[in-house]
Amino acid sequence: MTVVQTENLNILAIDHMPSPEEIKACVPLDDAIAATVVAGRKAFIDILDRRDPRLFVVVGPCSIHDPQAGLDYAHRLAALAEKVKGSLLLAMRVYFEKPRTATGWKGYINDPYMNDSFRVDEGMEKARHFLREVARVGLPIATEALDPIAPQYYGDLISWTAIGARTSESQTHREMASGLSTPVGFKNTTDGDVSAAVNAIVSAANPHSFLGVNGQGQSAIVRTRGNRYGHLVLRGGERPNYDSVSVSLAEEALAKARLPGNIVIDCSHGNSWKKPEMQPLVMKDVIHQIRDGNRSIVGLMIESNLVAGNQPIPADLGQLRYGCSVTDACVGWDTTVEMICGADAVLRDALPRRSAAA
Repeated sequence: MTVVQTENLNILAIDHMPSPEEIKACVPLDDAIAATVVAGRKAFIDILDRRDPRLFVVVGPCSIHDPQAGLDYAHRLAALAEKVKGSLLLAMRVYFEKPRTATGWKGYINDPYMNDSFRVDEGMEKARHFLREVARVGLPIATEALDPIAPQYYGDLISWTAIGARTSESQTHREMASGLSTPVGFKNTTDGDVSAAVNAIVSAANPHSFLGVNGQGQSAIVRTRGNRYGHLVLRGGERPNYDSVSVSLAEEALAKARLPGNIVIDCSHGNSWKKPEMQPLVMKDVIHQIRDGNRSIVGLMIESNLVAGNQPIPADLGQLRYGCSVTDACVGWDTTVEMICGADAVLRDALPRRSAAA
């Protein structure tokens, strides 16, 4: 008797993927790198708990596609971080997974060779190598958690995690966030609504049990204790929402949900109408809000690269411009320095007053 096939009708192949333990064994941590990760997490938590009056700034390329340029950026950022450490905690934005509205390059892990070969196994190992080298420079690392399995492979190298505008409403991502070892910023949805992100913070703060994988790559029931360091990221929507009125409304939404009033402003995306040249204006406005007495804003996000703008992925990858984004357009390095040093100059005087008001 012939049994009608009812599964895998649209699956072309299921290829072997090394387990998280196998990838970690190929790219292990050492004590110095682990210390950087732990120190970064503690610094974020101290800011969220108001033990540290500084702001954190998640800054870096929209996505990583060239590890050499990425490490060049990391070394420059580490030097800048040392210069402004009295007022700002700088963390490098390292995004490997790119959610696509329709189609397009899905990121370094999914397609590391940018040729539709989709060597996820090699991409994961290469990504872990890159993270390890950034941590070796001494920088805390921030990323976006998109695939719910990926944190098992490199979560031990991350100090701060974002849940994106398209996934803050996802139960899967709320459950995942409840078990992450880092503070987690939930972005408002693409239309600008903050209620989904607020609900996500509440959900992730509670224990969950869900299907996942263990270190051996086997299916497992993951049981979490909940993550109490969820916070809100305002990234704009149908209009920007970094202004003082929008921030006040977000504060009210958090207070109504009995959540800490911790808000991060993303200077890019909807807040800059996806025009990188607008990011410095957004940041200047936010820093002035802090100078004028705002205490809920604890961090900022900037999309920045060595070279301003972005570029399409050419058929001949040798034609790629070094240090220029292949996804969202970014501000260039010189503008990045101006933005961060300008914020530092203002905050040096404002932070003591902010601390005294705690």
